[in-house]
Amino acid sequence: MTGATTAETRRDSSATPAPTALDPRLVSDLITLVTATGDQRATVRNPLTGEAITRVPHATPEDIEHAFTRARTAQRRWSRLPVRARARMLLRFHDLLVARQGTVMDIIAAETGKARRHAFDEVLHLGLTARYYARSAAKHLRGRGAKGAMPGLTRVRVHHTPKGVVGVISPWNYPFTLASCDGLAAIMAGNAVVLKPDERTMLSALIGKRLLVDAGMPEDLWQIVAGPGPTVGRDLIAGADYVCFTGSVTTGRTVARQCADRLVGCSLELGGKNAFVVLRDADLEKAAEGAVRAAFANAGQLCVSSERFYVDRAVYDEFTDRFVARTRAMVFTGDASWDNAMGSLISREQLDKVTAHVEDAVHKGATVLTGGGPRPEYGPYFFEPTILAGVTPAMDCHLQETFGPVVSVYPFDDENSVLGMVNDGAMGLNASLFGGRRTRELARGVMAGSVNINDGYAASFASIDAPMGGMRQSGLGRRQGREGILRFTEPQSVAGQHLTRFGPADGMTMESYAKLMTLSLRLMRRIPGR
Repeated sequence: MTGATTAETRRDSSATPAPTALDPRLVSDLITLVTATGDQRATVRNPLTGEAITRVPHATPEDIEHAFTRARTAQRRWSRLPVRARARMLLRFHDLLVARQGTVMDIIAAETGKARRHAFDEVLHLGLTARYYARSAAKHLRGRGAKGAMPGLTRVRVHHTPKGVVGVISPWNYPFTLASCDGLAAIMAGNAVVLKPDERTMLSALIGKRLLVDAGMPEDLWQIVAGPGPTVGRDLIAGADYVCFTGSVTTGRTVARQCADRLVGCSLELGGKNAFVVLRDADLEKAAEGAVRAAFANAGQLCVSSERFYVDRAVYDEFTDRFVARTRAMVFTGDASWDNAMGSLISREQLDKVTAHVEDAVHKGATVLTGGGPRPEYGPYFFEPTILAGVTPAMDCHLQETFGPVVSVYPFDDENSVLGMVNDGAMGLNASLFGGRRTRELARGVMAGSVNINDGYAASFASIDAPMGGMRQSGLGRRQGREGILRFTEPQSVAGQHLTRFGPADGMTMESYAKLMTLSLRLMRRIPGR
């Protein structure tokens, strides 16, 4: 199943490997930022080598309670700072991130096994996020006037009040930016943060806090706890005033139920089985290049990556040939260097799931166009980029999220019918349309929170002023943009009534008052905008 591509996929043996060993002093410093007193610890390992990087202490219930107490105390002081003072800190964080990006990428690559180019994506996204909210938060958070019930007599002002302490539960696949991007918006809105990263990628989250503290953020404002999700995550939700979760649909439902029990809000960015459409008037070379990035960035371990490729039958063969050729030309080095086109999966569990999806599809009649199996010479969890054809609804990979470097290609005959194929299934996180004049028209019919035209996912994800999130079972709420910061606030309406009151004047009967107000309704109906 893999023999053809083993000979064709190139390995660059001359590339200089990027350093994977982390400075023990830095690792020790980062571990001190974890709020924990318990004896139990989790081992963080490098997926490329299997070697232990460090051991992270688990938080006890008392530790989590203490983290919230410290965060609340810090939040009361922080919320009184002018937004411009918070913005200055965030811009200093931006500059430190740019200056220390090499260290950040070393940590990300060591914990995840991803290629350096994909580690840089995290640096870039968080830098864009920091700059955006530093420069736009004052506009988003500024109070505004609202129309009063009685023009000129009722004056209303709407304010945005911080929620308090925001709980963030972040995943392992983009462990640096997803541990911090929601929190940056939260603290700019005047909140504190208690963060529980995935245990496998704690250092990537901790380096984010280190940069924030070095930029002038009060250390107690951003607490980090570690431990199993079912216990530590539950305790975090029990103490938070709002919760951000990024992860699976199954766990997202559990988070939503726990938040509902407490009547606190939450935003959930969950999975996606994202579609990539190639219309007959698409530039096929650009589409094939975009397909490789959309499918295989971070070995497909990206919620907005594409796994379903729908191609107009008129160009299906030519596009597929180009896509396969570009995939076979990918260079792997088995390390965290810039030259490596794709890194490793995170774990044996993830490798087993990806392998099972491919084996199930092949057993049921799918054809492997390229790839198809593990490549242990590049790492114990490395799975080669795989393109399948002939996938049917009976196969697990048809609509189930694989979350690995495995995609399926399907021909379609009618642009009007392809929307039904794109919208098939229960998820709706991201979609891509490659083509000409009809792409924007088709985009409006796609049931996905983000639709990229002539790009895989970066056009929307890197546009921080635009909201990002899922429709249907791909989540609730939005990160980024105005929506991404206002979710961390409570709108408060302050209204003042002048000269007259609501109710009959002295000596007026209630019936007369009702007639007067009825006349007012009729008159105001005739005034545009009222």
